[in-house]
Amino acid sequence: MVVSMARQETPPGECPQCWQHAHDRSIHRKLRPREDCPQCVDHMINGCPYLVPKKESRWW
Repeated sequence: MVVSMARQETPPGECPQCWQHAHDRSIHRKLRPREDCPQCVDHMINGCPYLVPKKESRWW
């Protein structure tokens, strides 16, 4: 069985915390069944605390 690791770098336009929590299963592994991640809940209520860089423009 091959276990792939999540990309370390956050793609442009993505919040680093949201990206890491979405793609790294080890972060939520310590939670009990039906227990919410406090950091994810805070993000849902208050939004992302990071200044998220915009995606590169490919207009030209």
